[in-house]
Amino acid sequence: MRLTSLNDITTKHRHIFLSPHFDDVIYSCGGTLGVQVSSGLRPLVLTVFGGIPAPDTQLSSYATAMHREMGADPAKAVGNIVEVRRQEDAAACDFLQADYLWLDYLDAPYRGTPAYYTTEEALIGGEVHSSDLWIDKNLAEDLLALRSRLPDAVWYAPLGIGRHVDHQIVCSAADRLVQSGAKVYFYEDFPYVLRNPQARDARLQELGQGFDPVLVEMSEMLPLRQTAADKYETQTLVNFESQAAMHAEMARYTHSIRPVETVHLERYWQPR
Repeated sequence: MRLTSLNDITTKHRHIFLSPHFDDVIYSCGGTLGVQVSSGLRPLVLTVFGGIPAPDTQLSSYATAMHREMGADPAKAVGNIVEVRRQEDAAACDFLQADYLWLDYLDAPYRGTPAYYTTEEALIGGEVHSSDLWIDKNLAEDLLALRSRLPDAVWYAPLGIGRHVDHQIVCSAADRLVQSGAKVYFYEDFPYVLRNPQARDARLQELGQGFDPVLVEMSEMLPLRQTAADKYETQTLVNFESQAAMHAEMARYTHSIRPVETVHLERYWQPR
């Protein structure tokens, strides 16, 4: 079910997943969502950068190329592709029977005049632009306000593997939850974790505190995670060679965490 406001989040939402973009939580935690729903829980996927850019937004050449790669219709308004991605996210969350809420912060390629992030290197692996620091602050304040209302909630946030600037912002805001005493599990950003075998350990070291791994056994839920991921049609070729390749990578990675027979796991990192 779609929620329309932070005020709609109630004590029934004991597990809250912070997703920088529409696909991140399903790609990374879809099996865990399936396990929770099968146990009668009501997990919530809260997508941070779900805003629709203004019709007169001037796209950089990099953003234009991204739109083209996602199959956006150049004759339609700039925000049309975000509307499409919202529809995909609704389909994925409804399929998994998870509640979901979209916040109105704009995705990184739409921020700034001129745009702050105009290359892949700036977007993924670069530093958060100084003019975006207000997002970190505001988001952290909203999360802490939720924490005060929902003291027993368990939170899930991106570790920031690959250092996508939006993932860095959400990870930083979630760290404020950690400092407040909330239980926060940081998930391994998929598919970024596939692209560099050293990126996960580098990110853990960069964050500068100890973490313990927490494993969720989700073998029976792997097909659900894969099918839910299929709903993000605009992202399949952007991130993978094909749908079949995406399924294979999800199966391979979740098995590699503990390569025993048919076991598939999702791994989280809990601050000490």
